[in-house]
Order: sequence, then C-alpha cells, then structure tokens
Amino acid sequence: MTTSLLALGYQDNWWQILSSGFMRNALIGGTIVALAAGLIGYFVVVRNTAFAAHALAHIGLPGATGAVLIGMPVVLGLGVFCIGGALVIGALGRRAADREVATGTVLAMATGLGLLFNSLATKNSSTMTNVLFGNLLAITHQQILTFAVLLAAVAATVAVIYRPLLFSSVNAQVAAAKGVPVRGLAITFMVLLGLAVTMAVQAVGTLLLFALVVTPAAAAIMLTPRPSLAIAISTTINLVAVWLGLGLSAMFNAPPSFLIVTIACGVWAVVWAFERGLRPSGDRVLVT
Repeated sequence: MTTSLLALGYQDNWWQILSSGFMRNALIGGTIVALAAGLIGYFVVVRNTAFAAHALAHIGLPGATGAVLIGMPVVLGLGVFCIGGALVIGALGRRAADREVATGTVLAMATGLGLLFNSLATKNSSTMTNVLFGNLLAITHQQILTFAVLLAAVAATVAVIYRPLLFSSVNAQVAAAKGVPVRGLAITFMVLLGLAVTMAVQAVGTLLLFALVVTPAAAAIMLTPRPSLAIAISTTINLVAVWLGLGLSAMFNAPPSFLIVTIACGVWAVVWAFERGLRPSGDRVLVT
C-alpha cells in the first residue's frame, strides 16, 4: 500500500522491498562502490584532481554508448574509456597546469565521441540515463563480481604505494628530489581513479559523481589531518550515504542516487559549518 507524503510515495511494504533480490544486489554493489570511492577520494582531494575525476566520468560516456552499439557490456565500455582517458591524462599531465589542459582536451574529444555514438545507437536512451544519473537498483550479480575484483585491485595497489603516493601528493617536488617515482605514481593513481570512477558511475552517475568520490573526502579532511583516519571517515560517510539512501528509497519510492547525493552533501555541509564556526582559522598540518 502506498500513501502520499510530501509528494513522495511512502510504501508500507518497504521492508519487503529491502529484502528483495535486486535490493540486496544494490546494497552489496553500493557497499563495494562506497569502499572504493572512500579509499581513492582522499588522494583526489589532496592531489587537486577533482576536475580529472569529474572528467573521467564523462569520458566514460562514449565507452558506454559505444558498447551498446557493438553489443558489449556497458560496464566494459565504460571501464575501457575511463582507464584509457586516465592513462592519457596521467601521461600528458606532468604538472598541474598541463594536467588541466590534458584533462580538458581529452574530455572534449570524448564528449564529441559520445554525441556521435548517441546519434548512431537506437537502443541507448536508458543507457544514457543510467550513465548520467546512475542506476544502483539495476546492478547484477556479474557486476558485483566485477566490482569486487576491481575493489581488490584498487585496495592492494594503494596498500603497496601508500606512503610514496602520499609523499608525492603532498609535495611532488620534494618527493622527486628524494628519488620517488612521481611520474609513475601519477599515472598509477590515475588508473586507480579510472577504476573507482567506473564503479561509482554505476551508483550515482556521471553528473553526481562528486557525491561519492570527492565530497565525503573533503568533509573527512576538514575533520582530521591524519591521512589514514581521513580515509576511514570518508569511507564511513560513503557507506552511511549508500545504506541510508537505499533504505529511504525503499520507504519513499525516491531515486537512490538523489538520496545518496543529498546525504553525502548534507554531511559535508554540517562539517563545513562546524569547521568554519567552531575551529580557529589556519592551515592544517598533514600528519603521517
């Protein structure tokens, strides 16, 4: 039974909806995506690559529509273009200014391809909508397995390169002078970002990607200067946003992406207000 509440459809059978198979898939898939986004998001903020993260999501769009054209899985096309774009940006963007130019150029080219593939495809309207806004409720068992493998790869790689990646993220010039392979780490990080974006797009879409990859990490950094603790807080915010968002979507028949984004942004707004209102101004010191 559904009753109207503030223009939303409150569903009395929301527990049965949460217990359904597609919702279980959404919870599992969303949890994996939240873990990956929380793990990589801290470095996105510290390295000032938020624009690159946003661009990679859009760069994946022609991959998704192109996959529809040739009858391949959408997530495969999305991943190929995201990782390919990440490699190009990482290879061309040695300095911050170069990275911005490379990112904008690759994004422009990918957008043009997306428009071309969109005009050629005949059954891509739902694909376009899912890529732009996400469709967490449509995640399949196969996608969950794929996400689990990608998460394991991201986590293992970050564990191996954590300290040099953190060093090069905080001060690339000093790290290079100390013999840290800054260029190689930059390319590796962009590939990891491409993998995380590939997963996050499935949950919230390209237009709302910041809600999982950037916003929780930005809130966590305001709460603590410790990288490991900030990563843990960012991941926790992601998990709460995904779980609570899915629960509310079952209760009120609202799009999960909207609710996930609202919760994540709400947490950031509260932390921002707290940090501005109660803490003295001044630069933070990164504690390793």
